Amino acid sequence: MAINRRNFLKTATVAGAGAMAGSLIPGCKPEQPVSNLSVILESVKKSHSQKFNMSGYAAPALSTVRVGVIGLGDRGSGAVERLSFIEGVEIKALGDLRKVAVDGSQGYLKNIGREAAQEFSGDDNAWKKLIALPDLDLIYICTPWIWHTPMAVAAMESGKHVCCEVPIARTIDEAWQLVETSERTKKHCMMLENCCYDFFELLTLNMARQGMFGDILHAEGAYNHNLMGYNFKKPLDDQQTDGAYTGMWRLKENATRNGNIYPTHGLGPICQTMNINRGDSMEYLTSMSTSDFTMAPKEKELSSDSFYAEWKDAKFRGNMNTTLVHTALGKTMMIQHDVSSEQPYSRIHLIKGNKGMAVKYPEARIALGESWASEEEMKALWEKYTPEIVKRVGEMAKKVGGHGGMDFIMDWRTIDCLRNGLPLDQDVYDGALWSSLAPLSEWSVANRSQSIDVPDFTGGSWKANKPHQINLEAGGTTKVVEIKDIKQGV
Repeated sequence: MAINRRNFLKTATVAGAGAMAGSLIPGCKPEQPVSNLSVILESVKKSHSQKFNMSGYAAPALSTVRVGVIGLGDRGSGAVERLSFIEGVEIKALGDLRKVAVDGSQGYLKNIGREAAQEFSGDDNAWKKLIALPDLDLIYICTPWIWHTPMAVAAMESGKHVCCEVPIARTIDEAWQLVETSERTKKHCMMLENCCYDFFELLTLNMARQGMFGDILHAEGAYNHNLMGYNFKKPLDDQQTDGAYTGMWRLKENATRNGNIYPTHGLGPICQTMNINRGDSMEYLTSMSTSDFTMAPKEKELSSDSFYAEWKDAKFRGNMNTTLVHTALGKTMMIQHDVSSEQPYSRIHLIKGNKGMAVKYPEARIALGESWASEEEMKALWEKYTPEIVKRVGEMAKKVGGHGGMDFIMDWRTIDCLRNGLPLDQDVYDGALWSSLAPLSEWSVANRSQSIDVPDFTGGSWKANKPHQINLEAGGTTKVVEIKDIKQGV
């Protein structure tokens, strides 16, 4: 049965919503099992003719990085503040559908003595005018997920580099769009996976690179975080969201997609540790979700409020999703997602090698052998293996903030790479791959956890791509403005 890659990839993400719950092959009835997975799997892993390898690519250096920020809610406004602490950054444009959000970030720039940025707001197409500005180098995207790929593609087509919040793509087709556009334009397209820059993740990455865990054979990551209050919180009005998701967009994602729809926080750090896309690649995955035990009851609890009427018949996603990945080199990964259960926050972050292991939650522990390191031994490991990037800006990052400092380390490192003409730590293949687990897991869940191949977005170049550097072998020259100075508007 003939099926082309593009049509399948566009269809695959619909399965999680139940549109084709039993099959993705045209002509098969929903209750029929898929009898010929080889056709679908071949479509997913069709070879990509790489136009240019963006892994390890160093764009021309920019002494000053002129930035336009789109989406000025919690994430975007925080980015404006963090970027203002970094040498060589000019925030030239601010865009948001809501004028009040633009006013907030504009007011911040005024208070610290910076020039006013150009403003774009008021309609769904305002962002296009921002991207078209000729005097921008980098577009920083912090909008709802559905806008990530269209904005990133438009920015690269307009000659700008891109940094985009997670996930950078919602469908496999969008992931391919990003890859093909980045290769053709030779513009960086980085997904802002901040958890790759958290302190323990950087410590264990450095230890793994130095062989302390031996051959990494298995890793685990997760996003287990109770967001029920946020997901069901309604905005006060269009101008003031009061901590809610504008237009209830995140609840809509959870009501229509059944799989691991937010995989990258736990996945990104372990992919870097296992050199995925740079020496190894994901081969196939299988995924399973529980039923929904909390979201439909929550909607029923709120049903007396007419605001929630549209959710009355929603088929909410399962609470816990578990996705297993097998790599080309015979290693395994487990990624979990649960944002609707009462639970302590956890990203798991477990690295297991043949000589030792590390795990972050509920407490950071490392074992180099059969016993966990003592408190004194842990202190010695931190002192010996903390990478240079943390030594350079870690303390300042904790002061500036952003998830304990990892957001600032990410922003500083990205700007420093752009200013020094260095490859970015995360390239378009990483963002595309890590994001693709959402639609692939949706397909597997809808098909009784059948395995599905993972597309090779690198076109085979993963076999020769080199792991990114974390110890500032080059660069590291960008200064950080002291908080006391910036608060005084100097």
